Amino acid sequence: MEFFIRWVNRVSQAVGIASALMIVLAVLITCQMIVIRYFLNESTVWQTEAVVYLMISATLVGLPYVQKLKGHVNVDLIPMMLPPVLRKGVVLVSLFAALFVLGVMAYYGYELMHIAFTRGWKSETVWAFPLWIPYLSIPVGLGLFCLQLLADFLETLRTKAEDIVIEGAGH
Repeated sequence: MEFFIRWVNRVSQAVGIASALMIVLAVLITCQMIVIRYFLNESTVWQTEAVVYLMISATLVGLPYVQKLKGHVNVDLIPMMLPPVLRKGVVLVSLFAALFVLGVMAYYGYELMHIAFTRGWKSETVWAFPLWIPYLSIPVGLGLFCLQLLADFLETLRTKAEDIVIEGAGH
């Protein structure tokens, strides 16, 4: 179990870096688009679409990293007031519910990506980009998010109730 948790945390760290690189690439493409459009008076064909796909992918692929850092929004007032055993129960139920919902979303995200791939869907722009590529970020991002939630669930299970800390409490 310890190996799995460490492995998932490393994967989440790696996709966090990949997500940051996608954002940097989107910024660079935006700068290039500005130069081409406004200084060279040329048209841009693929840049806007690429930036949109990169930003959406960065958001989805970055989800596990944010979860690893406990950076997602949470409401901690009630759990902070609960006794440790109930607090641990609330954390476990929350993680399980999130895992279930995001697992369903990852499944349907895969289905969407697979349909786009098998039917050869392309964007309705001059670039005609294959849509399965940006759609791939849905099952990958949500699937890795599920793995991070599972690792957090397992880590919470093995943690003593008294040691459960609600992230963000007191900040």
